[in-house]
Amino acid sequence: MKKIVIAPDKFKGSLTGIEFCDAVERGIKKYIENVLIVKLPLADGGDGTVDALKFYTGGKLISAEVHDPLLRLIRANYLYAEKEKLAFIEMAEASGIRLLKNEELNPLETSTFGTGELILDALKRGAKHILLGIGGSSTNDAGMGMASALGFRFFDTENNLLEGRGKDLNRLATIDTELVNKELRNIKFEVACDVDNPLYGPNGAAHIYAPQKGASQRVVEELDAGLSNFNEKVEIQFGKSLQNIAGAGAAGGLGAGCVLFLNAKLKSGTQLIKSIADFDREVKDADWIVTGEGKFDEQTFSGKVIKGVLDSRTNQKLAVFCGLSELSEQQIKAHKIDYLAEMIQQATNVEDSIKNAGKYLEEAAAQFAVTIASGK
Repeated sequence: MKKIVIAPDKFKGSLTGIEFCDAVERGIKKYIENVLIVKLPLADGGDGTVDALKFYTGGKLISAEVHDPLLRLIRANYLYAEKEKLAFIEMAEASGIRLLKNEELNPLETSTFGTGELILDALKRGAKHILLGIGGSSTNDAGMGMASALGFRFFDTENNLLEGRGKDLNRLATIDTELVNKELRNIKFEVACDVDNPLYGPNGAAHIYAPQKGASQRVVEELDAGLSNFNEKVEIQFGKSLQNIAGAGAAGGLGAGCVLFLNAKLKSGTQLIKSIADFDREVKDADWIVTGEGKFDEQTFSGKVIKGVLDSRTNQKLAVFCGLSELSEQQIKAHKIDYLAEMIQQATNVEDSIKNAGKYLEEAAAQFAVTIASGK
């Protein structure tokens, strides 16, 4: 009996990972009856992660009242699995750029306070393992806002309490930990982080990411100096530098803040989901791995789901189903891809391939089954 593991990313704007799995299973079973199919939908810590984690944990969406990046009350959701005591929190739910109008974008004024409130809510529900997705931020506060919600207090040289916005980085003099939530030390925090920027400097959080969050060049310089001041004060007080931790500059320095305030580990988002899916064990004795994503190009091999599948592959054959491939035949051979199917080849146009992706995927999977059943 053949064993086929189906382990895709979502098709953005078209299919969830589990819908991909179901369509491919239907297609394969039209021509191969004696087959063991294992569905392992994956994600990279961004869009689609909640769906993937729901599949593995049966978790439910929890709604909580928190503050948005400009400290206005909103409702935000996170996933909580009671049995595993596992929470998945996307910082973009409370502190994301999508929550602000263009004219409101200003990383001097925004804060990750609401993300801290979501963590607090998960702690109150009994979470023992918290995964944080930190993409899509509107902030550049090194996680001071998040930490403020958890009981850390930040003061300037005149002992004034700071709110923890981007503009407070330069004013920071001391960090008080007396009122920090005691539960934090009992929680395993893992952060889905697929960038390796340092905290400050030419490749740091402010210079690379703040312009898209509304920062002028002057504001970028101010924020960069603030992140440097933050690191300096942390070194003096805690004896550790955050500057060169790979990913410290992610989400406006939230990567560094998670390491400092939460004792978190920064990991590839795909690796985190693979570990929850017990992926490496499941694929060990598979004959084929079927994976896929909407657009298959060179970026695929920089921390995305298919790269994660390739990293786990040993002797299994690999099939990639995608909406559109921009790779040459040489690149496909170089990555040892045994079978490639593009939905655009069956569709009348791109819009059709997106709208009817499930139908075309099922047809492509049936053709794939015919091919492997004939021993090609």
